[in-house]
Amino acid sequence: MKAYVFPGQGSQYSGMGKELYESSVAAKNLFEQANTILGFRITDVMFSGSEEELRQTKITQPAIFLHSVVLAHTLPDFKPDMVAGHSLGEFSALVANNTLSFEDALNLVYKRAMAMQHACEINKGTMAAVLNLDDKIAEEVCASITDEVVVPANYNCPGQLVISGSIKGIEIACEKMKAAGAKRALVLPVGGAFHSPLMEPARAELAQAINQTTFNTPVCAVYQNVNAKAVTNPEEIKKNLIAQLTSSVRWTQTIEQILADGAMQFVEVGPGKVLQGLIKKVNKEVEALSA
Repeated sequence: MKAYVFPGQGSQYSGMGKELYESSVAAKNLFEQANTILGFRITDVMFSGSEEELRQTKITQPAIFLHSVVLAHTLPDFKPDMVAGHSLGEFSALVANNTLSFEDALNLVYKRAMAMQHACEINKGTMAAVLNLDDKIAEEVCASITDEVVVPANYNCPGQLVISGSIKGIEIACEKMKAAGAKRALVLPVGGAFHSPLMEPARAELAQAINQTTFNTPVCAVYQNVNAKAVTNPEEIKKNLIAQLTSSVRWTQTIEQILADGAMQFVEVGPGKVLQGLIKKVNKEVEALSA
């Protein structure tokens, strides 16, 4: 069984997708289609833009999605048994298993990016990485801060949890995490409190667009961030995708479930190899527990 996984925000780099564009007519056609759909030449920024340009929300999310989907399109014998994506990557996964069309998914990704930017302007917030602290202890620390918004946002792998919330709440949480035994609790250079209740304006905005989009029956299950379970029902996929913006990305639990369901190989499709590193750590923990 082969699982294809798709990365999220943070894996972008200048020059991403250029080789694909120049070496494949099919890839070039998809890139040009994306330029038309978006109404600007995102390929110019992807191929030669600065790091600062690539960090713009309206660029980052569609660029990573585009790179991932075009790369999947050019892979020989691309027939996934299961798919999953980290946050934004879930949209790439839903194209890979035929739940969403390329055009519909790209439109949703762009709307998602703009909605998230809007939510960041309404509700100021940030995120922090917590290293080498048991998830349960980190959850307890978050729950102990009752006068500010602080929640677990990304369960990336054992020993790596990202928290999200108000600026003051995250500052308090970082001190408490270190006092509880975390090796590090480091505020991240991000523009908002993603995957927290502070993204509610974005969730509401994106929900309307998702509900107006056709979701097809997929060719294989998608393991979704919200529940870390295999889902094939289009209406359930839609509901989970809407909930994703204000819910935790349960990546550790997702990989554990994919392994439990028989995956023998993981193929990361998109810029970078961040997910492969996380998967190795999850797999190591699973093997240690079953030894």
